[in-house]
Amino acid sequence: MTLPIVSAPARPVRRSLVTAIAALGLIAAPAAYAQGPGQPPKPPAAAPKPTPPKPTPPKPQTQAQPAPQAQAAPAPVEMPQLIYSQWVKLCGKGQDPNAKQVCFTGKDARTEAGVPIVAAALIEPEGEPKKIFRITLPTPLQLQYGTRLLIDKQQPLAMPFFTCFTNGCMADYEGTPDLIQALKKGQTLTIQAINLAGAEVSFPLPLADFAKANEGPPTDPKEIEAQQKKLQDELQKRAEEARKKLEAQQPK
Repeated sequence: MTLPIVSAPARPVRRSLVTAIAALGLIAAPAAYAQGPGQPPKPPAAAPKPTPPKPTPPKPQTQAQPAPQAQAAPAPVEMPQLIYSQWVKLCGKGQDPNAKQVCFTGKDARTEAGVPIVAAALIEPEGEPKKIFRITLPTPLQLQYGTRLLIDKQQPLAMPFFTCFTNGCMADYEGTPDLIQALKKGQTLTIQAINLAGAEVSFPLPLADFAKANEGPPTDPKEIEAQQKKLQDELQKRAEEARKKLEAQQPK
């Protein structure tokens, strides 16, 4: 996953993955919590397991053949330089007139070209004890292996993907008090998955200011707009630096 040199101006910042999570969460929250308090929401239907291919019987050998060499482990994946948004808190209601307010504390990261890469958001429906910590990763990945979530050096958690859309695939972790406390006190959240080459890929998200954002009031929309403008300026600056570097390398 190496990042190519960008010679063109940076594209406008695409829709934040956190905003996408919030939009999907507001749509799904009423259905997930319509069963009433004390009743767990219905889990998403598990994806059917792929049928393993039937083994091909070996051909008879007429002469000795060298033993096959052990397959080399995939090389570590080189991650592109990521640009992070700040942790923000968004609150809103779905279209149902009786819908309860749902708050999202989220953060995302993207490449220098403005492509969304990873996002995480704590989803907290008003008056409901059950909370969800939702992560979003880019495709393509080997979906059957699911995801792993690590906070600093604590014991990792694992969950399968439950849905995919245009920008990536999502997995939901139960937002237990222990997990939320770890997020508030931790330094780095690392989200892992397996790419198509069979190599583990890790996506780090700094946890600084998560507690402040989560425990405080919803983020002012003007502040979010200012953050998006700052991000766009940073992307434009890096694109210009990459263009100048490319021009300097070309023979005169």
